Amino acid sequence: MKPIDEQAGAWTESFKSGKFVRKKSEFRDMITKHGTFNVESGRYHLYVSHACPWAHRTLITRSLLGLENHISVNVVDWRMNSDGSWTFNEEEEGATADTVNGESGIEGIYSRAFDGWKDSHRIGTVPVLWDRHQDTIVNNESREIIRMFDEFSTAGFGNGRSLCPSQLRDEIDSMISANYESVNNGVYKSGFARTQNAYEKAVTALFARLDELEIHLRERDWLVGNGKGQLTEADICLFTTLVRFDLVYVVHFKCNLRRIIDYPNLNAFVERLIDIPGVRETCHWHHIKAHYFWSHQNINTFRIIPLGPLDGVHT
Repeated sequence: MKPIDEQAGAWTESFKSGKFVRKKSEFRDMITKHGTFNVESGRYHLYVSHACPWAHRTLITRSLLGLENHISVNVVDWRMNSDGSWTFNEEEEGATADTVNGESGIEGIYSRAFDGWKDSHRIGTVPVLWDRHQDTIVNNESREIIRMFDEFSTAGFGNGRSLCPSQLRDEIDSMISANYESVNNGVYKSGFARTQNAYEKAVTALFARLDELEIHLRERDWLVGNGKGQLTEADICLFTTLVRFDLVYVVHFKCNLRRIIDYPNLNAFVERLIDIPGVRETCHWHHIKAHYFWSHQNINTFRIIPLGPLDGVHT
């Protein structure tokens, strides 16, 4: 299995010297115009959590590219089980049943795609892109799924828009990679740290990168491109972390040196993106906040969900 620096959304963690280490994605096939997994409308199904920033990337991309009628979606409950697994619950507002495979949880999806999954001691993550034709998982790496969605759009499905134009691809990939370890994964390395040194190292790197991005956005609207820049995958990958920051990470993950609202340019960036039609609709604030504070009982023993922030950031 080919590793890359970014992994699918997961709460499963292992620790080395008190540091949080994210698990790797298991499924890495790609949808292409003439490959095993062809670009076809109605063939693929997306499993997500509204709480998960990695899964949120795929929902935003699907919406912005107009792929709602081509790629269907199911949503898990915001409550994560004690072992880190996800379940479906159509009785919960914002969640659904599994309408494709009829499974009770994500583990069932992985078991269908991988013989011996239950004995592998691994926990299934979201997002998951499922192929109805071959009854298997195509991919569970968010960064690759959103790139495949771009293939759909430029192949004539959806609105034909591209969030990764070829002339900007190298710049987009560089920006996503630069933000991944320090920001996207940095909030988790801060929150799940088990030593003071590991926490301080992670949170210092996190805010150093946020400071750099604040300067980068001083005279720009978007992260890459000429002039004011143009909206791309790089913006979506940063946005799903930033939009959760003041709501959750400041308190829950101890990322409290500053808030995003204290960064004028970063805050404007979040507001600018959330005001794009189709983006706010993908933000389920209750799932986001309740999930973190309820599910991570090792951090929040009594599962008390804060009432704030009263300034209603981005809501």
